[in-house]
Amino acid sequence: MAKDNKNLHNANKSKKDEFYTQLSDIENELRHYKASFNGKTVLCNCDDPYESNFVKYFAMNFNTLGLKKLIATSYATSPVVYTQLSFFGEDVDTVETSKKPYVIEITEVTDLNGDGAVDLQDFELMLKKNPPQLLKGDGDFRSDECIEFLKEADVVVTNPPFSLFREYVAQLIEYDKKFLIIGNQNAITYKEIFPLIKDNKMWLGYGFSGNVGFFINSHYEDYAKSSQHKEGMIRVSGVMWYTNLDTKKRHEDIILYRFYTPEDYPHYDNYDAIEVSKTAEIPCDYYDVMGVPITFMDKYNPEQFEIIGATESEGKGFSNGLWNEESKVAQPVINGERKYKRIFIKRKV
Repeated sequence: MAKDNKNLHNANKSKKDEFYTQLSDIENELRHYKASFNGKTVLCNCDDPYESNFVKYFAMNFNTLGLKKLIATSYATSPVVYTQLSFFGEDVDTVETSKKPYVIEITEVTDLNGDGAVDLQDFELMLKKNPPQLLKGDGDFRSDECIEFLKEADVVVTNPPFSLFREYVAQLIEYDKKFLIIGNQNAITYKEIFPLIKDNKMWLGYGFSGNVGFFINSHYEDYAKSSQHKEGMIRVSGVMWYTNLDTKKRHEDIILYRFYTPEDYPHYDNYDAIEVSKTAEIPCDYYDVMGVPITFMDKYNPEQFEIIGATESEGKGFSNGLWNEESKVAQPVINGERKYKRIFIKRKV
């Protein structure tokens, strides 16, 4: 796992942090939100129309989901555009080799090949008949041109660049959009993201198995060659789905079975709260402030718990007085030992 985190850090540092998400991971998550898409316009604004599995998923399920419209845009500066073959299994004739930004707008997917089913072959025929249009600008989601597509959309679904995650979420909030996007787990304690989570304006989706995603990406050959990776893919740990679409999951109580004792739950030296090192060990009879790992957010039910604050390494905005000027981090301490990132919570019921 340490190697995975190092690879992710390197990707962020060099801005090479864009990944093609596996179709199976998209299907596993999106199956929980089918009712959220009926009659809606969906935007995938970090997605090449010929390569993105998000586009593939929504095209294949356009009628099943009852979509009104699908919009997908790519951008010229993306380091992963045209780094893999199209999802049709071969290069599509209309795709140019140079990196150019395109938009595709779909209002229907019909049985063009007459085989009695609407599937990916029909989508391929549709793209050949009506290929994506070249954008006037570079296709960046922050451009005026792409913001107009955002205004039209009801729901945004994509895997944005990790290095631009803060800006990306800020834009979604500014334009009051529903969304389901992928980001790094550490984003939970970003100073721009945590207040949204605390105020229940954003939460975690169902997630990847073990919080580990395999992302198709031939651009990272040096990473993909590792024995820890599948061929042609990079294994990224600590990835999450972030959303503001309601789910059954976030209304399920955590089953609590442990009882509080001072010996099992030590008090922090520098903050009025107890340490709970595992979410599964939250005591059932304690109603004051507790510090829990950030993985707690995957089980968080806003009806069962209240979020009080969190540690952080970027400033003093919500660290509850824990900021240490010498270390430049905000961490709780037990017997002189600093604990890793914590979310501070209280029981409601």
